[in-house]
Amino acid sequence: MRLLTDIRPLRESADFRRLWIGSTVSQLGQQMTAVTVSIQVYALTHSTFSVGLVGLFSLVPLIVFGLYGGAMADAIDRRTLSLVSSTGLWLLSMVLVLQAHFGWGQVGVLYAVVACQSACFAVNNPARSAIIPRLIRPELLPAANTLSQAAFNLGFTAGPLLGAAVIAWRGFAAACLVDVVTFTAALYALFRLPAVPPTGAVRRAGLRSVLEGFAFLRAAPALLATFLADIFAMVFAQPRALFPAVAGAFFAGGIRTVGVLQAAPAIGALIGVIFSGWVTRVRRQGVAIVLAITAYATAVGLFGLSRTIWLGVALLALSGAADMVSSAYRNTVLQSAAPDAMRGRLQGVFIVVVAGGPRLGDFVAGTTASLTSPTVALLGGAAVCITGLLILLARNRPFRLYDSRTRKLS
Repeated sequence: MRLLTDIRPLRESADFRRLWIGSTVSQLGQQMTAVTVSIQVYALTHSTFSVGLVGLFSLVPLIVFGLYGGAMADAIDRRTLSLVSSTGLWLLSMVLVLQAHFGWGQVGVLYAVVACQSACFAVNNPARSAIIPRLIRPELLPAANTLSQAAFNLGFTAGPLLGAAVIAWRGFAAACLVDVVTFTAALYALFRLPAVPPTGAVRRAGLRSVLEGFAFLRAAPALLATFLADIFAMVFAQPRALFPAVAGAFFAGGIRTVGVLQAAPAIGALIGVIFSGWVTRVRRQGVAIVLAITAYATAVGLFGLSRTIWLGVALLALSGAADMVSSAYRNTVLQSAAPDAMRGRLQGVFIVVVAGGPRLGDFVAGTTASLTSPTVALLGGAAVCITGLLILLARNRPFRLYDSRTRKLS
């Protein structure tokens, strides 16, 4: 029985291997840049509100260009689109290097670069994700998506730590320069890929094309349920906004404790990847998504009752591992069951849900905690999430019966 990570996608497909290595290395650099921008904004303004605006400037372009970028991924060659948008990201990282090196000292420049980076990422991500099913066998998609989750969580865990270390050593420009160097690997990987032209009836990217994606999603209840399940998890059971409050209230800690709590889910996800060899054998992937998100929400709810740091960290790590499993299967259902001609648009909707859900969840958790308490917010949010999942599973028969062998969405 396979227990450890299934690396067959890396062994069987040289193109997927290059894409994965490039993404892994560039993700590390991007997370270094993200923490660098936040620290630099605070150094310029000494305002946490100004740092918070970084998220707003990134969210709006992500939503707008995520939908349009997905439509573009179904209308033109996905390799070309990925190369162009990745080149844009590389050039924007160079702008960050130059502004830090020459000490322009304008927070408006940083906001503008962040917004443009978000727009390029929103175009790049749907195209890159929609390429993967064209590179590997369908039965290896769960393993491929698990490996992609490993790349993301490795960058999310190590990137901020390395970014802070490089800033302390050589300053802001050096940290951004690392991103430029690492992103070169992603550009090289994309350059080596074969052409990935659109299939089926090709429609020009625009509002009508985007609406066609939504219409398809509405007519595919099993696929729609994967989006709704993620919304339940991220909106009602997202604990990160409460970490500063619970670090002191639950564990009598400070800033370092907040950092540990922030890192725990990503570390748990990486541990989950190591022991993810079983994911390719699960056929009832709709049920698997519900079970994984239920485990995630249960861990978050129990975190609300924890009062020792080791138990709290262990529960958050468990939530991260469960979220990794859920994400791998949600991506797999989207990539394997949706027709290739729709894949880019649906990936665009997917990134909007993935990006917007946690931010809305921060607002819900923070508001609930301010009106009641962090414990009530965590327990109540977990209960609402699990209840929603059970209703979804009971009322959505295609989702409940979804089988990876038949891949029927309705």
